[in-house]
Amino acid sequence: MNFNFINLQPYSNPQYFIYLMIALIPIILGLYFGHRFKTYEAIFSIVFLFLIFDGSHWQQGVNLLIWLVYEFILTFAYQYYRHHGKNKTWVFSLAVILAIIPLAAVKYLTAFPDNSIGFVIGFLGISYVTFKTVQVIMEMRDGAIKKVDPVTYARFLLFFPTISSGPIDRYRRFKKDYEKVPTRDAYITDLQYAVRYLFQGFLYKFVIGWFFGTYWLPKITASALAVGNANGGLKLSWWVLAYMYCYSMYLFFDFAGYSLFAVSISYFMGIHTPMNFNKPFISKNIKDFWNRWHMTLSFWFRDYIYMRFSFFAMKKKLFKNRIRLSQVSYFLLFLIQGFWHGLTWYYIVYGIFHASAICINDMWLRFKGKHKKQIPSNKFTEWFAIFLTFNVVCFSFLIFSGFLSQLWFGWK
Repeated sequence: MNFNFINLQPYSNPQYFIYLMIALIPIILGLYFGHRFKTYEAIFSIVFLFLIFDGSHWQQGVNLLIWLVYEFILTFAYQYYRHHGKNKTWVFSLAVILAIIPLAAVKYLTAFPDNSIGFVIGFLGISYVTFKTVQVIMEMRDGAIKKVDPVTYARFLLFFPTISSGPIDRYRRFKKDYEKVPTRDAYITDLQYAVRYLFQGFLYKFVIGWFFGTYWLPKITASALAVGNANGGLKLSWWVLAYMYCYSMYLFFDFAGYSLFAVSISYFMGIHTPMNFNKPFISKNIKDFWNRWHMTLSFWFRDYIYMRFSFFAMKKKLFKNRIRLSQVSYFLLFLIQGFWHGLTWYYIVYGIFHASAICINDMWLRFKGKHKKQIPSNKFTEWFAIFLTFNVVCFSFLIFSGFLSQLWFGWK
């Protein structure tokens, strides 16, 4: 079954941007003159969601609607429960598990070969909208969110500029922007940022990202495989090192470009979607890197997995030593992140690698704190820290890319 509608994947080609900018004109004019046309914004969003999930992607669109109904029932059932003054841990845990089950099922089923499943599962962006739902349930549990408005919640979950790959916004922050109209001066500033991020996104994704990912990476891949097969053994060569740096640059510029597009369109709509990247390759250590790389996802995992588990473990006195607690929490955090990326060995190793790197970094910082007088601190050590962190991160991206699996085992 296939319908011959126009299908436009987010930020993928010039046609998408032409339609998008034309459709944004009434929103821009409205906000400039002090009005937010919520009805038009809703229609605008529905149309672009339709363009994402129509044509050959229609089954994903159906899955999205089913998922939305399911998560709405779950969220408002839990809100009803909380409004009756109840806050049992087992009910909260069950609500979170039920919210995650669709995503977990998709991750499990997509681990099988494509031809082993006779139907389309999941939809574009299921991870990011699931994270939003879990965040709302957790903040209702804490009392930070007293009441969820159904219309605002739907707009929050289905906010089309960010639906496919983030950034991941927070409900309270989104609601605050959505319910107000910025002053003209404030909106002019928003427009300036929106235009800047839009062109920066074009530079990152379609120029620099294209060069590293489309022009250069295939050539390096072919050379690394050819030389590796000729060498035998671990099949390592200088081409693998070239692949590591090239893929790292491609991953950053492609993803950062996409994120800039999402933030730009959000600003055109008067919504201050948070930035996702902040110069990650000048990080001074691996923890600093995770405060700069894919920040909305990193902070989501920090707030709703690392911190939650740490508080739970402290309350139950599972660990007497706080250092051991933080180490276990890091491994839990990054293992979950690895499994989230996919049920493949290199994603799991990627998670273990970053957990180990952060634990080693913490050990170094504790040692450094005790021996400040003996350890030099100057421009050279600062730049060396950036250089070392950059190479550690690039090596982790080599693992993440799956290229080593292709090189060693012939599959990715």
